Amino acid sequence: MERLRSLVRECSRYRFGAQERGTIGVQGSPPAPSWWLTRFLILRLLGLVYLSAFLSLALQVLPLLGHDGLVPADLFLERLAQPGGSRWAGPWEHPTLFWFASSDGVLAGLAWFGAALSLAVACGFANAILLAALWVLYLSFVKVGPGFLDYGFDLLLLETGFLAIFLCPLLDARPFPRVPPPAPVMWLLRWLLLRLLLGSGSIKLRRDPCWRELTCLDSYFETQPLPNPLSAAFHFLPSWVHRIGALFNHFVELIASWFVLAPGTLRRVAGAIQLVFQILLILSGNLGFLNWLTAVPILTCFDDALLGRILPRGLVLRAERAAAEARASRGQTIAVWLLVALVLVLSLAPVRNLLSSAQRMNVSFDRLALVNSYGAFAKVARERAEIVFEGTAEVEIGADSRWREYELACKPGDVERRPCWVGPLWPRLDLGFWYAAQSEPGQHLWTLHFAWKLLHGDRGTLGLLANDPFPEQPPRHVRARLYRYSFAPRGDPGGAWWRRELIREWLPPLALDDARLARVLAASGWLRTGEEQGPR
Repeated sequence: MERLRSLVRECSRYRFGAQERGTIGVQGSPPAPSWWLTRFLILRLLGLVYLSAFLSLALQVLPLLGHDGLVPADLFLERLAQPGGSRWAGPWEHPTLFWFASSDGVLAGLAWFGAALSLAVACGFANAILLAALWVLYLSFVKVGPGFLDYGFDLLLLETGFLAIFLCPLLDARPFPRVPPPAPVMWLLRWLLLRLLLGSGSIKLRRDPCWRELTCLDSYFETQPLPNPLSAAFHFLPSWVHRIGALFNHFVELIASWFVLAPGTLRRVAGAIQLVFQILLILSGNLGFLNWLTAVPILTCFDDALLGRILPRGLVLRAERAAAEARASRGQTIAVWLLVALVLVLSLAPVRNLLSSAQRMNVSFDRLALVNSYGAFAKVARERAEIVFEGTAEVEIGADSRWREYELACKPGDVERRPCWVGPLWPRLDLGFWYAAQSEPGQHLWTLHFAWKLLHGDRGTLGLLANDPFPEQPPRHVRARLYRYSFAPRGDPGGAWWRRELIREWLPPLALDDARLARVLAASGWLRTGEEQGPR
């Protein structure tokens, strides 16, 4: 009985077993799991994901959200404030630091500041204040970037980042602080992982019959947003392999996902399966930091008993020393249980959504995106459509006019151009065009603004592209055409990566004096003073 009471006291203070021995994960340790090494890995990986996100923002935020960007943040906030008659009427619905200032300098400065804080976390220095600052910064950008910063992985980073705040002590930023990792936060991260997986699995079966027929992978690798150099090899695998892959997807998301809540070995096996799945997704395509971010809650499946056997001994000894000196924080304990209560209440709407036949994916039910609903590839296109912008320097255009193509950073364009590996810098404009290709220009008015920028030779916009076919002066006319792309068969004699055929015109030829274009831009507030004449 005395031993039982001792274990209860240790668990209530989030202490792991065998502290009198000063060891982690060795034979003779009590069965109660500990998370010192788990927390260390989670925070380092989360820091790297934040670093990827903020570096991408720092290099792209001005052409996308700057005063002269495609969807200016200052104009967006101004319109939000108008219904209430005041610039301060919108912060309740759209909480963001940019209500205070949204100049180009502030946008770029906060993006670089976020990158610096992220680097500190990735290098091993994290506390609640630092992680809260990162979360507030990223939330601020997401709230002013509709169309470019409101994807599922952005919501996932916000929810994961918020939970991570409570993993750390308030001030102690050492890699192994002397405050035990709170086990309830590990449970909340696994609850996030379960909702993420179930949401992705259930919406696939509800929305697209090819997931039920096990045929989605016949086209998925070719039609995903940004294929990588290995995507073609996955695409040309036999159909029976694709069907096994679809079955594995359902097993991982709908069956193995439940075992992340199981104890001991079952949880570790489930975590290993989830990691293998994420690695396969990374190898088969470019999904930005989504898969690396998903690995953050997956790490909670592995406690110190396992990690102590596979991580470097020096790291394990540092964790042991911290554990031996640890003291539970009463303030953190109270904050953690308040967090548990908050997440349980906010989970009601996502759970109802998950059980609904009208399930929605990648949506937040609260203003701060604390507990969200997720999903991925609810529908898989059978053919790949790509928008290709072209320009010509000719004043009068005709059937013989010479058009030169613009290349996006990482999307298919030139059929001989190899698909790229997306590193830490996720090209958000490319993903925007992937969605735009599935609809019409009127549903993505920023594409008209993009054409206007090309006509002006805007250096910021061109900096988001892979080429500038008009380095000396901007084109006189631009247009956009819709092509059907497919992977060239292996061993293609021409050495091409793609084959393509023209589907139709997506945007007609436009010029600076096009009255229709000017009216659309003026109505959207994008027509700046003096731009009517252009730089010619």
